[in-house]
Amino acid sequence: MSSSEPTGPVSAGLARLSMSLPANLFRQLDMMVEERGLPSRSQLIAELIRHALAEHEALTRPDETLAGTVTIVYQGGGGRVRQQLAETQGDYLKEVISSQHVFLEEDQSLEVLLVQGPAVRLKQLCDALRAIRGVQQLQLVTTTALLPPLHEQDVLPGAISPREAAE
Repeated sequence: MSSSEPTGPVSAGLARLSMSLPANLFRQLDMMVEERGLPSRSQLIAELIRHALAEHEALTRPDETLAGTVTIVYQGGGGRVRQQLAETQGDYLKEVISSQHVFLEEDQSLEVLLVQGPAVRLKQLCDALRAIRGVQQLQLVTTTALLPPLHEQDVLPGAISPREAAE
């Protein structure tokens, strides 16, 4: 059996996994399951694994297309920071699909960007945003599931499609 095959019985697309954890970590896992109101440890562990795999994809396959969010918390700075964030996002128009901004307490703001693109470009975007003075926190959360195409090219009868024109 290769190391990529499930080690336990498989049924209905599921594979059984048996693992040992330090007692303290096991208790913390159970507390997290209870606090989140999940029906089982398996659901939480699957969620954690999905998150780790998406992060791994972003680090090991720079050309892989990913979708996700960038969450930014920053100090207001009289609008200077917000202007620099907007300018930086403008440099990544293909990757930044939308953004949502809210004001927080004590001259802080929260901005969430919906992004999709090659992992290397998303990393470059995050690095550029982090470099802006006033950015206090930034987190990229990715998934390998992608958004459907946002705009389909409608071709009128008799018109040449962009694909045909390129050929």
